[in-house]
Amino acid sequence: MKTSEFLSLLKQHTDKALLFEYSSGMYVGANYHITEVKNITVDAVDCGANTDSWKETVVQLWESPTEIGKTAYLTVYKALSILTKVDKMKSMEKDAEVKFEYGNALFHTAHLFVNDYEIKEKQLIINLAVTKTDCKAKDTCGVDVAETAEACAPGSGCC
Repeated sequence: MKTSEFLSLLKQHTDKALLFEYSSGMYVGANYHITEVKNITVDAVDCGANTDSWKETVVQLWESPTEIGKTAYLTVYKALSILTKVDKMKSMEKDAEVKFEYGNALFHTAHLFVNDYEIKEKQLIINLAVTKTDCKAKDTCGVDVAETAEACAPGSGCC
């Protein structure tokens, strides 16, 4: 989901609570805060010596240990207010993919992308997913899309 699409979604549902599902049935705790918004530029070289660059907006979610047991989630209105203030200070790239940085004692810290969202009575639930790694130079490396990651093993002439 692009940053502009995420902001537009928030603007349409300001009266709801904002929840994040980071794994099936697993939600970021109601004690979460938006602690950082990162405008990231990735400048990369893949294993086939191809260069690429892109931008991402990364919103960091952090659960406050002093607010464990809190049941009221951050409202969409409040989250939108935070992101609007950030955008005025450091303009967000609206065409960039928005990701969420999150982790807890049961889930490793990761950058998660928006897989989908759902609207329930008084909730906007953002369904997150882990981005899988991939070989971007399959043609250069001679990797058949149907093959496993073993095709890019060290010493295979690829990667």
